[in-house]
Amino acid sequence: MSTLLLKSGRVIDPFSGLDEIADVLIEDGTIKTVATGISGDRVDTVIDCAGYLVTPGWIDAHVHLRDPGLTYKEDLQSGALAALAGGFTRMCCMPNTVPALDTPAAISDIVERGAATGVHIHPIGTITVGRLLHDLAPLDEMASAGAIGFSDDGESTVSEEVMRAALRLSTLLNRPIMVHCEDPDLARGGSMHRGDVSRELGDPGIPAAAEENYIERDIRLAEETGGWLHVLHVSTVRGAEMVRAAKDRGVRVTAEVMPHHLTLTDDWVAGRRRIAGHSTTINFGRVDTNAKVNPPLRPESDAIGLLDFVLDGTFDFIATDHAPHAERDKPETLSEAASGMSGLELAIPTMSILVSDGRIGWAEVVRLFTLAPAQTLNLAGGTLAPGAVADVTVIDPSRVWKVTPESIKSRSKNTPFLSMDVTAKAIVTILAGEVRHDDRS
Repeated sequence: MSTLLLKSGRVIDPFSGLDEIADVLIEDGTIKTVATGISGDRVDTVIDCAGYLVTPGWIDAHVHLRDPGLTYKEDLQSGALAALAGGFTRMCCMPNTVPALDTPAAISDIVERGAATGVHIHPIGTITVGRLLHDLAPLDEMASAGAIGFSDDGESTVSEEVMRAALRLSTLLNRPIMVHCEDPDLARGGSMHRGDVSRELGDPGIPAAAEENYIERDIRLAEETGGWLHVLHVSTVRGAEMVRAAKDRGVRVTAEVMPHHLTLTDDWVAGRRRIAGHSTTINFGRVDTNAKVNPPLRPESDAIGLLDFVLDGTFDFIATDHAPHAERDKPETLSEAASGMSGLELAIPTMSILVSDGRIGWAEVVRLFTLAPAQTLNLAGGTLAPGAVADVTVIDPSRVWKVTPESIKSRSKNTPFLSMDVTAKAIVTILAGEVRHDDRS
């Protein structure tokens, strides 16, 4: 019997409501006891967690692992290493691969190869065959193979009839239809949010209405069918307001928001690095295509306002939308650069900004990245309760570290935080009682 003791950390377990200095004893890969004063005399390994947060293993419900077909950007193994370095023990991967994850065989392949990484990887199947937005994919067969939801992420499913059919099936399968909301006609030609900064840069811009129109449409279809709609990466206050109003009407709709949409603004695309609500700006000196994401970074009013919808429960959880791209995918010309930023390893320091500002506490951040996605998407994990699998994240909330290509484990290094000092880091990540990431200084 192997034993591991996490000693004297601030233990945050949202499942039990625990938030206090305590010890966590792990035996044979499961949580044995959470209490104070546990002796380490007969324990195989003791890790001193004084000054650290000890939490359930973090869950990222929205990542792109680029596998199969685009593995020069990321693959299951490199994505797992990035997840462990970021404190994540479980993640859900999107199907915009080559070929797309649109068959039960493709889903089974991710399940089987994902298990070999040691990180829990849950595939999301497509809504339509080939992500071509017209013919419904075999959702029931993919669900049986292990798909935890369905999405054409990167594109909006344009056919209302296909969306109706998918939403009706979602009720039978108890799997969400996870929608990327973007009107292709309104968004066409834009590389960033349409506003003052896009005009300054000479970009046509993507208006907020491109996202909001399709949120409104998909909520209407969910209300009509009674299906389970999950709205991905909401980036505007008005979009969040529509989700909240739909929930108030009893529509089965869940939603997520990303750390970068809570903290960064469209100024970052212009190379002006300033956290929303802060006064200090670091001038990057040129356009930063690593800040080009979809949906785009919005103005400060949206970035600041979205947190209110986190705090009132409109957003069911937070996820990263980890979107790795190789250097060649991010040329300096904005219109030519791919959309997306690496997120797995930056989630904890990005959320730490909001904690340091006093706008949210660590206990709520932990819930939104652990128990909340587990309960929302019917996943295992999210708890330190005795008997649970010992997936645990230990965080040093005071660790200052520089974001460099060398410090990022992901195969791709596309983050606008490059060359910046950030605070807070996952220093130990444990899966089934085994230390898989150890970055204690």
